[in-house]
Amino acid sequence: MNVPGRLGAVMYVVASVLAIALLTALFHDAIEHQRNPNESPQSVATDDGRVSIVLERNRSGHYVFDGFVNGAPVEFLLDTGATDVSVPEAVANRLRLPRGARLRAVTANGITTAFATTIDSLAVGALEETNIRASIVPNLPGEQILLGMSFLKRLDFSQRGDTLILSQRRPR
Repeated sequence: MNVPGRLGAVMYVVASVLAIALLTALFHDAIEHQRNPNESPQSVATDDGRVSIVLERNRSGHYVFDGFVNGAPVEFLLDTGATDVSVPEAVANRLRLPRGARLRAVTANGITTAFATTIDSLAVGALEETNIRASIVPNLPGEQILLGMSFLKRLDFSQRGDTLILSQRRPR
């Protein structure tokens, strides 16, 4: 039995596994930043005192960003095609959002059942709105909340290149 040869093979396998683990750890943050480049959206105060948030588009062309619902951390995906803020059922359960009336929701994947709810507070950086109409969607996969027009209609927003600016409306 060739003990030095076998020991060398084991050491090679161990070194390879450690190298892969190290590379995975090193590149995880870079890959996560490509998926969600807005983990800590920065708030900017405009000259007229409004709060604005500047978001960067991700590699897939979407605006993904972190924020808070009723004080709990969540991840949003901006969806101007969604009438309401749409919350996956698992996220709604974690946030303890109450289920209201049963609704019929028309989605990109067809017609589904949803439940009306209200979000007391939705915040992205220093930009916060209260009493937001939302829907709990049982078959919405994943952990991202679709940030629809029931929130976005309260803001001014503009897109230039790969940047989206969400701003509070001027008081009337």
